[in-house]
Amino acid sequence: MPIEITPIYAVPLAVIMLALWINVTRARAARSVSIGHGEDVGLHEKIRRHGNFIEWVPLVLLIMLIGELRGVGPAWLHAAGLLLVISRLIHPFGLRADNPAHVLRIVGNSGSLLALAICVLGLALAMAG
Repeated sequence: MPIEITPIYAVPLAVIMLALWINVTRARAARSVSIGHGEDVGLHEKIRRHGNFIEWVPLVLLIMLIGELRGVGPAWLHAAGLLLVISRLIHPFGLRADNPAHVLRIVGNSGSLLALAICVLGLALAMAG
């Protein structure tokens, strides 16, 4: 079975991850900080934006890929993938140290959680037959 849907979303997510990584790397270089955040709140925010992405996206993509291989319907996969990409685009703008309840943070994390739930439910239904 060819894998056709998951890569559609893996590519833009990889680009987002690279952009977040570049932001961390540039900030570290500008502040001469090799490890950690050096008590710099701005650098800490950039590190957490990248870290939060790494905490969520690989698992959702993995479950999405397994779902695609197990025959989860395209509508489920596209819904989860599109929601994940949009959520991961929005989330970094809301992850701020001075505003833990920023609406974009809540929307971004909620969307990521919903994308995971869609993948898990679709996979569970496909496994149940």
